Amino acid sequence: MKVLATRRYPGPAFDELADVEIAALEVLRSARPDVEALVVANEPVPLELFPSLRIVANFGVGIDRIDVAACARRGVAVTNTPGVLDAATADLTMALILAVRRRVVEGDRLVRTRAWRGSWAGGFLGREVTGSTLGIVGLGRIGGAVARRARGFELRVLYTQRRRVETELAKYRELDDLLRESDVVTIHTPRTPETEGMIDARRLALLRDGSSLVNTARGEIVDEPALVREVVAGRLSAGLDVFAHEPAVPDALLDLPNVVLTPHIGSATVETRESMTRLVVDNIHAAEHDEPLVTPVGAANA
Repeated sequence: MKVLATRRYPGPAFDELADVEIAALEVLRSARPDVEALVVANEPVPLELFPSLRIVANFGVGIDRIDVAACARRGVAVTNTPGVLDAATADLTMALILAVRRRVVEGDRLVRTRAWRGSWAGGFLGREVTGSTLGIVGLGRIGGAVARRARGFELRVLYTQRRRVETELAKYRELDDLLRESDVVTIHTPRTPETEGMIDARRLALLRDGSSLVNTARGEIVDEPALVREVVAGRLSAGLDVFAHEPAVPDALLDLPNVVLTPHIGSATVETRESMTRLVVDNIHAAEHDEPLVTPVGAANA
């Protein structure tokens, strides 16, 4: 099976692809009837250039930039890599919560610029994590992993999502009530037409003074200009791994002491990325041999 990959994906599994070409989709100028499998990282797929395409194997869970419905109409399967990145993303979420609440990055800068004067008893106070209230927007695989980690910090955990479930991990709240009650809100819902812009200016205003917003899901779920206004004013703090127009980050965020910024590294561990590639390759092998796909994405997810 002829495979076109938009980059060399990490890990030894990638070398199992016998006939693979690496090229960015935007550089293609003509149709490629020889290509039967595409490996992308949540990138728009120009289906018209690939008349023989059988599978789009997505490196990642998010598929919001892939037209799954159009693929289904063409008989093209779509797969993703769920499960294997839950722990890494949940770990980063907890890291951002701790960094924001305890002002870790701000403190690091203070020491590096030699502005620290040696006193520990006064000033530079963070916010307590233990015993505070964590609101999780989306209690799926990653949100659930965050809730389990939160137990170790004795956090009171709330959750909200479209379908209420019976769980011991967290107590259910409607979104607006969750925002009002939480000291920290962390987002773990996929980007869909329903969730895009869901955390808008009105809902950000529901967060009480001194609370924090953490986002390792998709930047488009939050009204970014409204969030910028809140953190610039100093009313909220934030830990952000994702942004609305990546890789662009609003200039106003860059020098703020109350914001921790990371470059979309939720799944960026050696072990996780290699496992993601393993799933990509396993799905391509399954398609090549007309076997059931390992992690198929249905048109209903489009």
